[in-house]
Amino acid sequence: MAEPNVGDTFIPALYKPSALLPIAQHREALLYTIETYPVTIVVGQTGSGKTTQIPQYMEKAGWCSDGKSIAITQPRRVAATTVAARVAEEMRCQLGQEVGYSIRFEDVTSSKTRIKFLTDGLLLREALVDPLLSRYSVIMVDEAHERSLSSDILLGLLKKIRKKRADLRIIISSATLDAENFLRFFASDSSEKKAQGKDDNTKDIGRIISLEGRMFPVDIHYLIDPVEDYVERAVQTVLDIHSKEPAGDILVFMTGREEIETTIDRITDRVQDLNPRLQTLQALPLYAGLPTDQQMYVFEPAAENTRKVIVSTNIAEASVTIEGIVYVIDCGFVKLRAYNPKTGIETLTAVPVSKASATQRAGRAGRTKAGKCYRLYTESAFKSLEESTVPEIQRSNLAPVILQLKDLGIDNVARFNYITPPPSQLIIRALELLFSLGALDTYARLTKPLGTRMAELPLEPMLSKALLQAVAPEFNCLSEMLTIAAMMTLQGTVWVSHNDNRKAEDHARRKFAVEEGDHLTLLNAYHAFVTKGKKDAKWCRDHMLNFKALTKAVSTRNQLRKHLERFGIDVSESLYGQEDVVRVGGRDKAERIRRCLTTGFFAHAARMMPDGSFKTVDGGTTLWAHPSSLMFNRKADWVIFHEVMETGEKTYIRDVTKIEKDWLVEYAPEYYRVQQR
Repeated sequence: MAEPNVGDTFIPALYKPSALLPIAQHREALLYTIETYPVTIVVGQTGSGKTTQIPQYMEKAGWCSDGKSIAITQPRRVAATTVAARVAEEMRCQLGQEVGYSIRFEDVTSSKTRIKFLTDGLLLREALVDPLLSRYSVIMVDEAHERSLSSDILLGLLKKIRKKRADLRIIISSATLDAENFLRFFASDSSEKKAQGKDDNTKDIGRIISLEGRMFPVDIHYLIDPVEDYVERAVQTVLDIHSKEPAGDILVFMTGREEIETTIDRITDRVQDLNPRLQTLQALPLYAGLPTDQQMYVFEPAAENTRKVIVSTNIAEASVTIEGIVYVIDCGFVKLRAYNPKTGIETLTAVPVSKASATQRAGRAGRTKAGKCYRLYTESAFKSLEESTVPEIQRSNLAPVILQLKDLGIDNVARFNYITPPPSQLIIRALELLFSLGALDTYARLTKPLGTRMAELPLEPMLSKALLQAVAPEFNCLSEMLTIAAMMTLQGTVWVSHNDNRKAEDHARRKFAVEEGDHLTLLNAYHAFVTKGKKDAKWCRDHMLNFKALTKAVSTRNQLRKHLERFGIDVSESLYGQEDVVRVGGRDKAERIRRCLTTGFFAHAARMMPDGSFKTVDGGTTLWAHPSSLMFNRKADWVIFHEVMETGEKTYIRDVTKIEKDWLVEYAPEYYRVQQR
């Protein structure tokens, strides 16, 4: 009898064995450096194995003895969850036991957890309870080159902690050659060196270890002429690759969820017109708001005779590694947050990528074999791009960060050790906003209990203020505000459309609609889900609601409730529905909720113009209600809004609620004054 072919009986491994990863040959050098120096900078391309292997090396080398654990921070939730799952699989343990993850409103860890992946923002929150982060022997800040707001603040905090904890080991991993800057930052503690008459010396602090990733060559293709509609061009390029190029998955970079869904819909529609003998084309989305289980699909190998097309935001640029990508299509744009301190409005705007980002994107194609990158812009356009992206700390609303720094006991926020100091206008504007919200007093110190509680709630300051005000007798709507706060964290994923049926979606939404706006409509949707819908998936499908998002809202609400109970606030539950209009002091519950929202969102107020647009209070910015808002094509004199986004030439507002002009002066006398004429 013939021996069976080994290739027929073994299933090919989903992942490369760790011994084949570029990092494997640096294991001893890494362990020696981490043992010897307080700071280690690791430079290596995404996919070199640094995120998955370094924590395992450290754990095996005994850094988790004495009940200590290892923290690895990620700039994005997607990366924290996927990498934790991967490491748990490699260590053959159940996720949440020896290896776990912690992201906002989701904690998958236990008392056994020794390797913990978490977002950098969440580690900052842990520092509020344990300022020296004493439970960790090693803290690794991953993807530090992305210069996210939280990771920059975290590095400044770790620099302070290092002075008090000689035993702590800090590892900073970066995919680009910013390593010298990071090392200089930690070495620039001149006070003790000047006292000893020494110059700053990076050699005492740490070392840089470079991991050469085995990159295959990537052919870069540019457009000859600029293109007006890059979404359409991307779809056409996907179909051309599928028809003419050999096997290999495709990764398409788009700017946000709406573009991703449009791209996938067009690919799905047109693939049916291609040669039926071609392999199947499976299009999958990847963006930050996607539920965790749906994110996992992109990491699974494609079925037999199927080519995967992953349409992603810049998450896939550096944070996660997707095996099997051979072709990359780069739209040339990225959505970045930009805060205008004059208007106090933070917009999400599509801007051209930097050269560093474009290079990272192209590199995704050369991981497993030679690949191709199709840039949907001209070569001259590439040459005119900025070298690198502006760090988030220089273009963000700093109010949440300053609130946390104050709660950590860092009162002089202007003198905090930033890698890149933020512009003074951003700090001044943040202090003004926090003062007008009542979180800071006239000496810019945290108020008690309001400011401290706002800092400790895992919500942005405006929303946390509104939630904490709801307990006041004049509003008496804490249960409802808890629900609204939980629904606001879902970031526009509450409603779903089936087969792009906008009319059916609008009709379904009208069942829950409240003419005063989106916040009360979201409250009704949640109320119906937990009562009439009995938290059932079929009921959600019938009413065009996102079952997973609403289930998440239930969990988030419970966690927010626990926070309030820890503050000693009694949360008496009441279920608000459209028919439930309870009058207190001459005001019905809907009005009290709207007034309560105004106490937090007064800085996000706008007045409707005759043409249906809105103008900010200073008249300097024109805004439009987003088509997904209930206020789209509806009349309202004054509104408050939660989110601003720029699409094309228009600036849209989402989550909009009607208010009265007088409420602005009543609840924000420090912010607004009526001008006497």
